[in-house]
Amino acid sequence: MAKQRRAGWFYLLPGTLLITIMSFIPIINAVFTSLKTGSSANMKWAEPLFYNYTRMLKDQLFQRSMVNTFLYLIIEVPIMLILAMLLAQLLNNHDLRFKGFFRTCVFLPCATSLVSYSLIFKSLFATEGLVNTILVKIGILETNYNFLGNPTSAKIIIIIALIWRWTGYNMVFFLAGLQNIDYSVYEAAKIDGANGWQTFWKITVPLLRPTIVMTAIMSINGTLQLFDESVNLTNGGPANSTITMSHYIYNNSFGQGVANFGYASALSFIIFVMVAVLSFINMKVGDKRD
Repeated sequence: MAKQRRAGWFYLLPGTLLITIMSFIPIINAVFTSLKTGSSANMKWAEPLFYNYTRMLKDQLFQRSMVNTFLYLIIEVPIMLILAMLLAQLLNNHDLRFKGFFRTCVFLPCATSLVSYSLIFKSLFATEGLVNTILVKIGILETNYNFLGNPTSAKIIIIIALIWRWTGYNMVFFLAGLQNIDYSVYEAAKIDGANGWQTFWKITVPLLRPTIVMTAIMSINGTLQLFDESVNLTNGGPANSTITMSHYIYNNSFGQGVANFGYASALSFIIFVMVAVLSFINMKVGDKRD
């Protein structure tokens, strides 16, 4: 038994070392860095020590980036997960023909590079882009509209892009969860007289609860760290109205000419705490075990 235990630790050791070196040590270093001020090699301990954290309370741009990020999260995550669940339910139909083709079509956006799809959406919604051309030709718009130049429409486009990109990804998890549900459960419900909605709400959703919790945690985690869309689609504009927290961290680290790593590390640590807290809440809400 002791020999087997040693063998188990031996196989776990390489992965444990890599995770420690690549994840835990950088996290600890980031915490220490968040207590310093100055740029790059000229960093020194902050006075007072928690200066970078108190600075956030007065940083209006960071507060705006946080509001934007949570706005994307509150709107995009529920819509995306509901669509993913409904699509998984449709594509899990035993009588549906060409299921493989339809599943591939829904999942295909996930195979697109984050930068590429952001630039595609930027091109589509440009003032002289395809969307404007179509809307003008069919008479919905009289003249071309600057979608990316208006704060509200720019945010809507980011949300649409996120839903398009990640719905198929989450659908795969729901599809896997549905395929683990014994079909006899649905047959029994049908015999008992349950209609489609009752079957879905009373059987499918409860049995998919672990998958719902997992996809919700991953989606919240990803949205709080949203970066590519803000940078490549709108560049945080117009006038920083669509900037996200990760984009703001990047600007403080590399994008504004001054490597303010101390403040950027403090901002990163705040995101880490947000992700941990929201994940914990999701797990507690989703855990219905007796």
